[in-house]
Amino acid sequence: MARLAALPEALAAAVRDGDAVAMEGFTHLIPHAAAHELIRQGRRDLTLIRMTPDVIYDQLIGAGCAARLVFSWGGNPGVGSLHRLRDAVEHDWPRDLAIEEHSHAGMVNRYVAGASGLPFAVLRGYAGTDLEGVTDSIAPITCPFTGERLTAVSALNPDAAVIHAQRADREGNVQLWGIVGAQKEAVLAAARSVVTVEEIVDELAPVPGAILLPHWAVDWVCEVPGGAAPSYAAGYTDRDNDFYRRWDAISRDRETFRSWIDANVLGVQAK
Repeated sequence: MARLAALPEALAAAVRDGDAVAMEGFTHLIPHAAAHELIRQGRRDLTLIRMTPDVIYDQLIGAGCAARLVFSWGGNPGVGSLHRLRDAVEHDWPRDLAIEEHSHAGMVNRYVAGASGLPFAVLRGYAGTDLEGVTDSIAPITCPFTGERLTAVSALNPDAAVIHAQRADREGNVQLWGIVGAQKEAVLAAARSVVTVEEIVDELAPVPGAILLPHWAVDWVCEVPGGAAPSYAAGYTDRDNDFYRRWDAISRDRETFRSWIDANVLGVQAK
């Protein structure tokens, strides 16, 4: 059952050192404020799970929070590489980082299997790739009905899922809309969940195409206006395209990155 709480309190309860944490959001509704709070709390040895690691995970990796990354694509959207991710993989800075790579379809199917209480999902999407040979969570499987060779991917059941949404009511029912990714699936697959929202309202007005997460599927709801910035929340905030361009230079240099984290994350109180 959902509980309304301040972000520091919710994350302190939901995310522990060594946890597997999924922070989902596709193009928008990316939970940056929550990631910054995890950095402030000094979380370590996390397995970070995300379909599209972008700036949010570049920051967590550069801050030394991550030991492992499970993902299907990584980059600064429309700009280039994630330099903190590359530095960790190529030079073990600020620490070594193990990686587990999948396709987008594979990641979604893994979340769905986890949310459904199944041990694995089956798809055709890995045919012709070499991922099966380097990723333990991918394995060949033969259809018992047709004999077709398919690919199985193990279920994802994160210790914690963290997402951002537009609204929640005072019972903790969460409403999100616009371009969405695997937020619903990640929450339903996880043992614990934290949802930051732009606002908490008395009643959720219907929105065409909205996804509703019922209060019994969510553990903590935190009102964090602007919690997706520099990504955006449809109907509330715009994407800060200039920030994504600036991030390329900020993240290239270790000391510049550290200075940015000190000034903009460690030196800032949670909302």
